Amino acid sequence: MKLRRGALRAALALLLLLLPPAGAVEPISLGLAIAGAAASALTGFISYPRLYCYFRECCLHRHDQRAAAALQETLDKRLFGQHLVSKVVVKAVRGFLNNTNAKKPLALSLHGWTGTGKNFVSKIVAESIYKKGLQSKYVHQFVATLHFPHAHSINLYKDQLQSWIRGNVSICPRSLFIFDEMDKMHAGLIDSIKPFLDYYELLDGVSYRQAIFIFLSNAGAEKITEVALDFWRNGRTREDIQLTDIQNALSVSVFNNKNSGFWHSTLIDKNLIDYFIPFLPLEYKHVKMCVRVEVESRGYAVDEDILTRIADEMTYFPREERIYSDKGCKTVDAKLDYYYDF
Repeated sequence: MKLRRGALRAALALLLLLLPPAGAVEPISLGLAIAGAAASALTGFISYPRLYCYFRECCLHRHDQRAAAALQETLDKRLFGQHLVSKVVVKAVRGFLNNTNAKKPLALSLHGWTGTGKNFVSKIVAESIYKKGLQSKYVHQFVATLHFPHAHSINLYKDQLQSWIRGNVSICPRSLFIFDEMDKMHAGLIDSIKPFLDYYELLDGVSYRQAIFIFLSNAGAEKITEVALDFWRNGRTREDIQLTDIQNALSVSVFNNKNSGFWHSTLIDKNLIDYFIPFLPLEYKHVKMCVRVEVESRGYAVDEDILTRIADEMTYFPREERIYSDKGCKTVDAKLDYYYDF
């Protein structure tokens, strides 16, 4: 409201400077002139896109640099043990938002065990572009077991999915689509969106080049763990792992996984997924970090003993080495409810 009052005051001040001496203007005429100027200022204020979108959600993504900065800051503070994710996601999103001549939509595929941060990262990406995040009308989330449960209805799902994407991108070119549980999706279904991810300038008069697609899957987690364990057994840290050490093997693993929605998918075969992003399994120290952040976010006093007890209660694998949490940080909330039961 301060912005609105400022715009009105500026308009009134300008009007008074332009008016002739008060003696030459009738009171009624002066009142009408001032009212007209105020209405004009208010109309201009509302019609100016950025000011209008300050009060109403628009298909107008945040300033690119602000979006990337917000994304980087949140990942640095709340995502643990995922140096590859932080680096690749921020660079990919920032580069895409800054590119005024993208040749195709951005497609990211996030892979790893449960509780390693895939849903959290997709949520943060949404919030970095739209203030309402997952609640934005321009962000669309699909869960395989909820939205596409029946194998016999796959052709119906294909038609519905195409119509939904086409309709929403027509309304907002910078739409974000998130597909969760790709490892539980029926094979062949996701190929129905292949035209929207391809290098077409227009499809039936609609451009999809500003849209973003994010896929979440547990498929490929075994391959990621295999690479992480090899580094650990060779005395190298997880931070030594580079994207080139794992991305190709990960994409091949997902492509050949018969229990994955990406099984022999044309999205992979035609190289339409821009990045396969591995989420490494979390270690004991990362679980404690998750517990600490959650405690602080609830406003509780941090008790180091409770942090240790919660981390100790988690189960770890492989059985001999006990390096990685088999649930990541997924059950931290429930355990905190038990220990901080006031």
